[in-house]
This record gives sequence, structure tokens and C-alpha cells, in this order.
Amino acid sequence: MVSIFITAFVLALAILLVSGIGLYFWQKTARHDAERILPPSPEFHGLFGNQPTQAEMKAQADIERNALAASTLLERAQAGDNSALIEANANADINLYDQILNELVQRADSEAALLSLMSFVARHGCKVNGQLANAVLASWKATPDRSMTAKAFHFAALSDDANLYCQAVEQALQFWREGKLSNIPAPELRALFDGEFWILSARTRSSGAGFVLKRTLDQARRELESKGPSSPSESAGNHLEAAHPNGRAADTN
Repeated sequence: MVSIFITAFVLALAILLVSGIGLYFWQKTARHDAERILPPSPEFHGLFGNQPTQAEMKAQADIERNALAASTLLERAQAGDNSALIEANANADINLYDQILNELVQRADSEAALLSLMSFVARHGCKVNGQLANAVLASWKATPDRSMTAKAFHFAALSDDANLYCQAVEQALQFWREGKLSNIPAPELRALFDGEFWILSARTRSSGAGFVLKRTLDQARRELESKGPSSPSESAGNHLEAAHPNGRAADTN
């Protein structure tokens, strides 16, 4: 009889043990599945936790407003509205300004249109970029007269590009040798080279390209002096390294 009770007790204990182990593994599997299906987000802070701040909303609104303004200016430039350049200049976005000016240059497909754009830029003190300066030089090469020669050098200098200015000097010398600038005396051409040179920024004049430009100007000066008449006063005041156009000693920058 006692053995029967002992057997029943052991059997019951075994059943409980097996049931406990089964329950443990079942709960562990269920918990793992729940975690896999709905992982808790460490950044969740409630129903309205991901709403943007006022600063973020303002920044996004500014981006959208600027994009709309840029698109409007570009459309006006594509329609040939030069005044879009003034607003782009006031925007202080260099990339936008260049984009607007480049569009206006592209639309200036005649000499009259280019001259109108050049006049507008000069009158309103707008910045000259490389594309406009190159367009002016191309127009000058087609008609290298006295007036366009002066404009070409002025816009090359306003672009603040020493390489571009150097190309203009070399081209002018070539025209002069070929007699295409026969109405410009050598002293006047030298004065044009030297005078517009000082429009370049000090940083550009003192750069590596600026050094090459100075050497080119020195060679051009010697060639013009050897083949054209000049007064003693012009010869004395004409060297770039000797004196600044306003009469002060130059710093060669």
C-alpha cells in the first residue's frame, strides 16, 4: 500500500516537473515572438513625440520659400528679364547669381543684346562672372574695334580672373601685330593694359596666375615700346612695378 502511494507521488511530481518545463519554454517562445513582431522604439515618446519643432518647421519653410524664389528668378531670366539679376545679387547666393547671369548671357545671342546686358551689369554694379567675360571677349574678337577693345579689357578685369585677363592681353597683341588695332596707338594700348590690371583684386594679382600675367604684361610693354612712339613721361610711369596709377608706390600685388 505504501509503495502505491510513493509511486503515485513520484508520478505526480514528474508530471508537475514536465508541465513546468513545458510552460517555461512556451512563455519564452511567446515572448520572443512578440518582441520580433512589435519591437519597442527607443525614440518613441508618446503619440505626439515625433512632431517637428518650431525651429525645424521654420527652417523647412525657409528652404521651400528660397526654392520658389530661385525658380521664379530663373523663369524671369529665361524670359530675358535683366532685373532678375539685381534680386539674385541681393540674395547673397553666389550659385544662384551665376545661374541667373549665365542664363541671361545665353539669351544674349546678338551683339545688341550682349551690349544691353553689359550696360545693365555695369550700371547696377553687378558682379561679372567668367561666362559673361568670355562672351564679351568673343564679341570683341569678332569685331576688334577701339570701343570694344576697352570694354573687353574692362569686363575681363571685372571677372577677377588673371588667366582670362592674360588671354585678353595676348589676343590684343596679336590683333595689334596684324594691324587690326591700328587705330589704337601703342601708348594707349599699354595704358589700357596697365590701367585695367588694377581692377583685379590684390589676391588675384599676387596669385600664381597673377605672376604669369605680370610677366606677360612686361613682355607686351617692351614690345609696344619698341614699335610704337611714347613720351618720356609715359615711359617713366608705365611699369606696373614702379608706381600705382594713383601716383603711390606700388606693392607689386
